[in-house]
Amino acid sequence: MADTLAPRAVIGVMTPAMNTVVQPELELLRPEGVTNQMQRFRLGGDAISDDLPDEVDKLMDCAPKAIAIGLTTDAGPGGPQKLKARCAEISARVGIPVLGASQADYAALGILDAQRVGIVTPFNADVDAVVRANTEAAGFNVVAIKGTQAPSLPAICETPLDDIRDVFAQVAASECDVILQVGTALPVVALLAELETTHGKPIVACNAAVYWQTLRSIGITDPIKGYGQLLADH
Repeated sequence: MADTLAPRAVIGVMTPAMNTVVQPELELLRPEGVTNQMQRFRLGGDAISDDLPDEVDKLMDCAPKAIAIGLTTDAGPGGPQKLKARCAEISARVGIPVLGASQADYAALGILDAQRVGIVTPFNADVDAVVRANTEAAGFNVVAIKGTQAPSLPAICETPLDDIRDVFAQVAASECDVILQVGTALPVVALLAELETTHGKPIVACNAAVYWQTLRSIGITDPIKGYGQLLADH
């Protein structure tokens, strides 16, 4: 029998323990007949998170059809590839799709045919240089990058919305044709429609991208309106 509240799918959602943004943002995007079930993990270790497999095992008790990991690893050298490998390893073990936000971002940029990418981050200029290098290594031309310069990982969740709007405006003023936002603790999803209308450019927000890719991986193709072109049109 189907889950009464989730006759179409239970989606597992995982996020770093300090991140208070992924859960409410992905709830905004949830289509009819789907529920999101959360599990948290701690960052650390050579494989992104030492306790991630154990936390996945707990999440599997609610029988999700797929798992979205609300984490981008663009701030570390080779981070996106490490996350991709970790997701593939776990997916092979549990037998369902496991999607990380960094690779979802790249998939979304490809779908939107991004030629010149502007990037918004929660980081400082030194970390932004690593984000740029990772994005270019994935095959994209980065023409602008700017961060909100949060002083710590927990502080990213506290970034004022007007600060986010200001950084988007600076990046949008470049010759980019698509704007990418990394850092899943930066609250952007609720601003997507406003920002795309204001700047006339599609935006790939990492939390929206990983949820989009997770839904599509299990055949849920509903257009989700009000949160940007990616979810509405693809």
